[in-house]
Amino acid sequence: MRKKVIAGNWKMNMLPNEAIEYIQEFEGLVKDTKNEVILCVPYIDLFYCLNSAQGTNIKIGAQNMHWEEKGAFTGEVSAQMLKSIGVEYVILGHSERRQYFAETDETVNKKIKAAFENGLKPIVCVGETLEQRESGKTAEIITTQTRLALDGLTNDQVKNTIIAYEPIWAIGTGKTATSEDANNSIKEIRAEIEKNYGKDVADEVIIQYGGSVKSANAKELFSMSDIDGGLVGGASLKPDEFAKIVNFDK
Repeated sequence: MRKKVIAGNWKMNMLPNEAIEYIQEFEGLVKDTKNEVILCVPYIDLFYCLNSAQGTNIKIGAQNMHWEEKGAFTGEVSAQMLKSIGVEYVILGHSERRQYFAETDETVNKKIKAAFENGLKPIVCVGETLEQRESGKTAEIITTQTRLALDGLTNDQVKNTIIAYEPIWAIGTGKTATSEDANNSIKEIRAEIEKNYGKDVADEVIIQYGGSVKSANAKELFSMSDIDGGLVGGASLKPDEFAKIVNFDK
């Protein structure tokens, strides 16, 4: 039975003092959950969050990284740097990175490999635009993104990759895919993994849903057969609201 993994993506929000206050409030609200809890925070907050989360069940992740170990890449942060301060997870290939910062399937694949080389666990985002959805290309887009992201990985690495299906048209819009639609898309992703890596691997991969997840719809979404939790944006900025999402099964 796959566990539920619920990650908050703060995006470009929260100063260090706000992050510390958040964790102080949040930790007591989620201390009894059986679900895995991750906060993916801005670089500037990582050290403070790692310190504040010590002794709790809250894992800390970054929101991006470069695939090179070091070099003349002004403004970038390497996997080795993240690992050196105790970061466990990193979001890769988020649609906002693809849209605004020219990320491609190729660079996402390079980053995933670098993450594994440095002991980080990647949360890899895939998803279609509204235009692609309305053209009936959802399955084609998300399975291609999945295949290219995982290209060249070992079976064990694929098993340890978290995939977040995030329909781009649902991110920050208040629109949410129906639970059935989200589940069916995630089944497509799982089938693509099975085709390339076998059923045992596909059955183990954690595949989250992301896109306007909130406490009001979390239980319905996360109770579907193939949805293994969520990557939560705006709702993760409020500790009480995010705690309700984490505790959806109580």
